[in-house]
Amino acid sequence: MRTQKKRLLYPWLFGVNLFISTFTFGGGYVVVPMIRKYYVEKKHLFSEEDLLNMAAVAQSTPGAIAMNLSALAGYRTAGVLGVLVSCTAAVLPPLVILSILSVCYQSFSSNEIVAKILLGMQAGVAAVIVELIIDMFRTIIREKSWLFTIMAPCAFAANFILQVNVAFILLACAALCLLRVYVRRWKGGNTLE
Repeated sequence: MRTQKKRLLYPWLFGVNLFISTFTFGGGYVVVPMIRKYYVEKKHLFSEEDLLNMAAVAQSTPGAIAMNLSALAGYRTAGVLGVLVSCTAAVLPPLVILSILSVCYQSFSSNEIVAKILLGMQAGVAAVIVELIIDMFRTIIREKSWLFTIMAPCAFAANFILQVNVAFILLACAALCLLRVYVRRWKGGNTLE
């Protein structure tokens, strides 16, 4: 029975990753709400917290966030074969679309209708990313950690207002988190909550 369920999982993984990869425009962060919708909300294959952890790993590892997240979700769901199925499905649509665009580049580059469609997609992508940020911040607030709650707006202000390089912000946040873990272990309590 368990093997039967796993066999049915592979076509589902292929189909859902093919769908997500085909219909998400705007980069890796747009994939996160789609993964949440299909893996977390509909199939209950892992939790919201697991998804946020996978998104953090996908962002910090080399490569495209969308591909990394597909690989992690595939592995979490169906092991190594799940990674192969998920990555194959996730790479097919961009490969086909880019192949067609490279052949027809001259026609697309000067077409006003295509330019307006792409402009409309930018607005949709912005809305999806804002929704993702709001959901992620809600999860941070649920942690009830003052450090994490103030870290997000401070990181935003450092990058957007002060123009601090993102790499330095990530290093500072990682250092603060390591310091927090060290202090908690040293004191043996929840002092930085």
